[in-house]
Amino acid sequence: MSRHRHHPDDDDIDAFRQALREAGVRPIETNRADPGRRRHSDASSAARRAAASAASDEHATGRTSDGRVEPVSPSEPLDFALPDLPWRTRSQLKRGRIAWEIGLDLHGYTLEEARRELEAFLRDAAAEGRRCVLVVHGKAWGTTSDYPVIKSHVNAWLREWPAVLAFCSATESDGGTGAVYVLLRRRGRDG
Repeated sequence: MSRHRHHPDDDDIDAFRQALREAGVRPIETNRADPGRRRHSDASSAARRAAASAASDEHATGRTSDGRVEPVSPSEPLDFALPDLPWRTRSQLKRGRIAWEIGLDLHGYTLEEARRELEAFLRDAAAEGRRCVLVVHGKAWGTTSDYPVIKSHVNAWLREWPAVLAFCSATESDGGTGAVYVLLRRRGRDG
């Protein structure tokens, strides 16, 4: 194998782009997390909030604990995988090679709101057959804590969620250590 990489000329690039257009391939608008303010008008977020509020007994319907968690630092990368997850799959997830399909931004939520939103988001994603999702947890320190509270809790909650096969901090373009890619079990597959 040659150490010198072939750099395509303009004709090769034009031919490639033409072949993509003829095949009906369109560029995606964006594949990046929006770390801005949470969107109150998003219909799916409103539906998740309504479903979470409608639950009469949060502790009976919740799948995650609200107890003490191990604090993580703002710059600490998160990484978890079930022991039987193939190394190649885990490696692809860590490099951002498994495209995330939908995302959730937890900026601006209280701890309890974040827990309810995350649970509803994971339930919806699993029901829709999503494989990989992005969760933006941020890395800001809590007002009464000396560690990033939401990030630390997301680290614990995702480890408890039955449909989570693996999660890891995102690549810089998707939020770095302020976000995680979450690989979900698909119904009828993945064991």
